[in-house]
Amino acid sequence: MRAFRTLLKTESKLSLRGMDMFIFAICMPVVVVIILGAVFGNKPAFPGSAYTFLEQSFGAVATIAICAGGVMGLPLVVSDYRSRRILKRFKVTPTSPALILAVQVVIYAIYSIASLILVYMTAAIFFGYQFRGSWLPFLGAYLLVMLSMFSIGLLVGGLAPNMKTASALASLLYFPMLIFSGATLPYEVMPAALQRVADILPLTQGIKMLKSASLGMPMDSVIIPVVVMIALTVICMSMSLRFFKWD
Repeated sequence: MRAFRTLLKTESKLSLRGMDMFIFAICMPVVVVIILGAVFGNKPAFPGSAYTFLEQSFGAVATIAICAGGVMGLPLVVSDYRSRRILKRFKVTPTSPALILAVQVVIYAIYSIASLILVYMTAAIFFGYQFRGSWLPFLGAYLLVMLSMFSIGLLVGGLAPNMKTASALASLLYFPMLIFSGATLPYEVMPAALQRVADILPLTQGIKMLKSASLGMPMDSVIIPVVVMIALTVICMSMSLRFFKWD
């Protein structure tokens, strides 16, 4: 536990020195909420919808920070440490791969939770957003989405031989999920063909869970997304620990 606290304190300071996560995980989701609120206000999300555009989009916007930290941030940090031989130095210490990865997960989880709070406060204070669902299922779904996205990032970061490869793989995962999963462009307004493509993306399944929870819809309607998220988390996390490369 002492080693975890020491490493967490050091890594947190290093993370705060850069502006990447502050921009993409903190500022970007808030800006998206402001744009949605200013442009669409209390208009229905789509014709015949009982929910406003902001109500329909809240769960999706909340995943932007998760996607930024888990799919883009984590792989780049871990691969950068490998390229700079920092991981090789850790190899000769009692530090384990699980400890290193756990510290990074905690850091990006803090970013994600801070982003969620700011997104909610911005939507509620400035645009009258009201959370229709129950917070307990929503937070449970949010945690599951976070773990699944982080597990993808840990797998990429744990296996990528260098930062260039990690950056390419992270970009191939990050940008399609950010654009086509419903995090920015609402899933409901996509053409049917694009929806079928979007359903392949794991973040799409996570957003479906969060929408159901935030809108107060029955959670039994998202059993498949829940199973997909759990399976993805277990597989990616196990592989990232099993095949973690020090150098």
